[in-house]
Amino acid sequence: MDLDFDKNHIWHPYTSTIKPLTCYPVVGAQGVHLELENGTKLIDGMSSWWSTIHGYNHPHLNQAAHDQIDKMSHVMFGGITHNPAIELCQKLVELTPSNLDKVFLADSGSVAVEVSLKMALQYWHAKGERRPKFLTLRDGYHGDTFAAMSVTDPNNSMHSLYKGFLPEHIFANSPQVGFWDEWNEADLDDFKLKLETHHQEVAAVIMEPIVQGAGGMRIYHPEFLKGVRRLCDEYGVLLILDEIATGFGRTGKLFACEHADIQPDILCVGKALTGGYMTLSAAITTKHVADTVCGGEAGCFMHGPTFMGNPLACAVGAASLELIEQGDWQAQTKEIEAQFSKELPKLLKYNHVKDVRWLGAIGVVETHISVNMEEIQAHFVEQGVWIRPFGKLIYMMPPFISTHEEVQALVDAIASALQNEYCFHI
Repeated sequence: MDLDFDKNHIWHPYTSTIKPLTCYPVVGAQGVHLELENGTKLIDGMSSWWSTIHGYNHPHLNQAAHDQIDKMSHVMFGGITHNPAIELCQKLVELTPSNLDKVFLADSGSVAVEVSLKMALQYWHAKGERRPKFLTLRDGYHGDTFAAMSVTDPNNSMHSLYKGFLPEHIFANSPQVGFWDEWNEADLDDFKLKLETHHQEVAAVIMEPIVQGAGGMRIYHPEFLKGVRRLCDEYGVLLILDEIATGFGRTGKLFACEHADIQPDILCVGKALTGGYMTLSAAITTKHVADTVCGGEAGCFMHGPTFMGNPLACAVGAASLELIEQGDWQAQTKEIEAQFSKELPKLLKYNHVKDVRWLGAIGVVETHISVNMEEIQAHFVEQGVWIRPFGKLIYMMPPFISTHEEVQALVDAIASALQNEYCFHI
């Protein structure tokens, strides 16, 4: 593998071209393991950024891809339909909250967010109202495209340097009461004030339910989400839930909004939708929203990506949802959560640790100071695991099929890193 070419010519995510981080050459993946070029096998604690929930090289998903590619890998979705899209959307309508029955397929998580925002804007335009703003939470993250960045915390996020170039929206304080803490109704005060003040110009509230991901891996109380739904109903504002990271079992519920027993007006899904095989997402909404959008001046929703409804991705997505329907994920995530609840508090004894938290198949160690990415990544590889921290967050979201021993290896590797000063910026 020509790693010199990679280093000199390929720009990797969140990596400098001047001083690029080391990239480890992967030649294969099976189950929960990544295989490096030198034969080393690493336990993957990241599910390739939340997506590979069933593990790598899954025979059911492989078969779905093989079967479909022999028929057609892609056709345009304008004026054409096909069984893979129909079967996928049938399953999405069955699995998602019962009020959602119109599926708009998209390319990636960020694009699903863009679609949901456009959908909300066009909804109000069709009703004869101009509502140009969105209300969201600080410490949130919704993707790297422009509209998605605009509803991501502009001051405390990886997108802060774009402040001033993006549309300015309204940010309420993020929840402070943790998932496992005693609820305090005052946690909703700032959100309520912002919505009360601005509701006439707000097209929708957009937020990540229960778990704020890349904005800080914060896990908040379900009552906050219940209160948001109640306030959106009170002030007549649409609620968009970004379940791109949390959907399909990651939090121990099929969708994180189920922890609060609420339903959104628009739901964004992606990442694990195809079991990590290829990019695909969807924005799913109610008949009322869809019909209102299409009853306006344009007569349709003004969006249509080239690869919308890609048959190959839809076929694998439908196969992934078949695995979800079997229900094994419920026991699997429950076991991982129980292990995190037992093992992560033990890490609080280390000086670098500020907090630990967990929910479902998500485990988070927050440190007082930022990690040294180059050093800690090398340390994890030496320990036989793949964990990719950022900033002050060392987090795990292993594939659901991970065994007790494999999850323990991830936790032990983090404990080992916490004992080594070179893994942190001092």
